[in-house]
Amino acid sequence: MEAFAAADPALLSEAWSRLAGGMAATMLRGPEAGLVMLRGRIGGGGAPFNIGEASVARASVRLSSGEVGHAMVLGRDLDHARLAALFDAGWQRPDWRDAIEVEVIAPALEARDAADCKTAEETEATRVDFFTMVRGDD
Repeated sequence: MEAFAAADPALLSEAWSRLAGGMAATMLRGPEAGLVMLRGRIGGGGAPFNIGEASVARASVRLSSGEVGHAMVLGRDLDHARLAALFDAGWQRPDWRDAIEVEVIAPALEARDAADCKTAEETEATRVDFFTMVRGDD
C-alpha cells in the first residue's frame, strides 16, 4: 500500500490500463477527501501532542473478480486514491502480483528512495557545526 500511495498517479494510470484492461471495479467507499490528525513526541519519549492536521484522500474498491482494495494517500488527489485502491486489490490476485511488483511497486519505491536521498543531500549541504573554543588561561 505504501508503494501505491507513493507512486506517481500517471504511472498508476498507465500500468492499470496495461494490466487490467477493462476490468470492472465497484467503489465501496469514496474516493473522498478528509483530514487526519498528526501527532508527535518531543525527544521520542515525551507525551504525545497534536501537531496539526493533514489532508488525505481515501478509497475502497472491489474488483469484479472479488478482491477488495483500500488506499489512503496524503493530499486531495481523489484519482490517486482510487488507482492506489485498485492496485491494492489487483495485487491480491496471484496472476497479477508479479507484474504489479515489477511494473509499479519497484519503480515507485525506487523513485521514493531517490527523492529521499536528494532531500538528505540538500539538508546535509546546509548543516552548521557549532563548537566551543577554549580560551587560554589569562
